[in-house]
Amino acid sequence: MDSIQAIILGIVQGLTEYLPVSSSGHLEICREILGIDLPSENILSFDVALHAATVLSTIVVLWKEFLPLCKSFFTFRRDNNFYYVCKILVSCIPVAIVGFCFKDFVESFFGGNLTVVGICLTITAALLAFSYFFRTRPLRPNPAFQPRDITWTDAFVIGIAQAVAVLPGLSRSGSTIATGIILGNKSDKVASFSFFMVIIPILGEALLDIKKIISPSADAVAQAAVGVVPTILGFLAAFIVGCAACKWMISIVKRGKLIWFAIYCLIAGLTCIIW
Repeated sequence: MDSIQAIILGIVQGLTEYLPVSSSGHLEICREILGIDLPSENILSFDVALHAATVLSTIVVLWKEFLPLCKSFFTFRRDNNFYYVCKILVSCIPVAIVGFCFKDFVESFFGGNLTVVGICLTITAALLAFSYFFRTRPLRPNPAFQPRDITWTDAFVIGIAQAVAVLPGLSRSGSTIATGIILGNKSDKVASFSFFMVIIPILGEALLDIKKIISPSADAVAQAAVGVVPTILGFLAAFIVGCAACKWMISIVKRGKLIWFAIYCLIAGLTCIIW
């Protein structure tokens, strides 16, 4: 992979991480278009670096919300912010189980299988469309129903959506935000929760990859296949674009415009399947 290809992938990751269109799916599509052919372990390592960049952009954009959360949690204040972080930890349980128990299975879906990407994109489209319908025409017996804040149960269910969305083509932000809306959560609250909940698993995976890279083992040679310079350039591109995309996505969710992304995912998914 050369530097230009890495920058392109970084831009794609930065834009699509926050938009409900599946960053992993679009990275697979771009690799196919650019003719990048790497083993699945190299692909995932580079993708984790790009995801770490967008995690950093989340912290930068939402730092006014992020710092109070850290302060309350690490000082054990037992206030709303403390329990909010605890709910984030609960949401990470499903994806941790997938990461530890099914990593090899997940890796098998990466590496240029556009049919899988297409199917997952169409599923994302269906989920976004259903959440839009549910949001505008709530199926509630009580006409006075008002969206609520995220509960402990909601956090775990949203975490399950995040765990399933590790497959390429299933949008993580789209799945988690749509699930939260379907559960009856406030759209702006579930958007912020969705962006915060990815921080722990991505940073954890990034630390594991760093450990592999610096360890004198056969894995280090495999991890180095992408190259240090392309990885850094991809990281910077993902971070810069991610900062802009994060603000944009929060605004989109507040306005309830997810249906347009459902249409896009459907078109992109069908194109991948036909291709």
